Amino acid sequence: MNPIDYLRISLIDRCNFQCVYCMPEGADLDYALREHWLSQAEILQLLQTVFIPLGFRKFRLTGGEPLLRPDVVKLVAAIAQLPETQDLAMTTNAYKLADMAEDLYQAGLRRINISLDSLQPDTFQKIIGGRGRSRWHQVWAGIQAAHRVGFSPLKLNVVVIPGVNDSEVLDLAALTLDRAWHVRFIEFMPIGNDDLFTHKGWIDSESLRQQIRDRWGLAESAVRGNGPADVFQIPGAKGTVGFISQMSDCFCDRCNRMRLSADGWLRPCLLNETGQINLRQALRQGQPLADIRAQVAELLAAKPDINFKMRDSGTTGAYSRTMSQIGG
Repeated sequence: MNPIDYLRISLIDRCNFQCVYCMPEGADLDYALREHWLSQAEILQLLQTVFIPLGFRKFRLTGGEPLLRPDVVKLVAAIAQLPETQDLAMTTNAYKLADMAEDLYQAGLRRINISLDSLQPDTFQKIIGGRGRSRWHQVWAGIQAAHRVGFSPLKLNVVVIPGVNDSEVLDLAALTLDRAWHVRFIEFMPIGNDDLFTHKGWIDSESLRQQIRDRWGLAESAVRGNGPADVFQIPGAKGTVGFISQMSDCFCDRCNRMRLSADGWLRPCLLNETGQINLRQALRQGQPLADIRAQVAELLAAKPDINFKMRDSGTTGAYSRTMSQIGG
């Protein structure tokens, strides 16, 4: 069992995109009130007095869309400056990144994952939802800015949806040929999108790998990350291609992460809320920090059993909450 040392921290449950695989059109979402978000001081207090003493050293800032949070740069700087922080990363849709990449880098952020589900502006707009002018060019500008200021590794996340963007797999993989970028293909999963998943289905990672093998060949890569991706490299390419196969090859038993939602719920699993703890309530009601730490330690001790139960049950059920509500 991997040590549980990786905390995903959702900074906000709102997003400026409405991606079809996360927030289907017409979804009636119950957002947390802003006063229910964990404050910067509360996040830092939890890290320093609860999570770091329990062995957490890797942190990822997520959402919703984390760049919508007004104090995000200050929060990045504060976490990066903690002496125990070994790894700090962020997942973003990059829409606001062109104007923020330099500030985030100077604050201490070094690793970034960006959602880029299509290279075609029209297809991209259909995936992210909303009306009006395509936002692809703004996202691409954010990616270029992240590359220019030196984020490394720079990862691009692609959720592959049959009949929508699966024809672009080779084009997206080709981004790694002359750039040291890491493209991650993610199997489509039924989280908050039951109708779309039922209608479209999903494509397994091995089928995607075979497309790339047939075009260029494919070898295992020496590059490894903190996440569940199986990483490969096109011969001679500067970057890598990875595959996150939660549908065809459930990796729950290897999970080393916990999830802290924007409104302070600590959850042991993306799809399982067994034993979840309301840390915001605990802090604001004045519970002793030692007691809070003991509750979290108890949940950590239970997580291996939760992992294996999820592995045994599989992850192909449908879930009504969206990713932004769960906490990335």
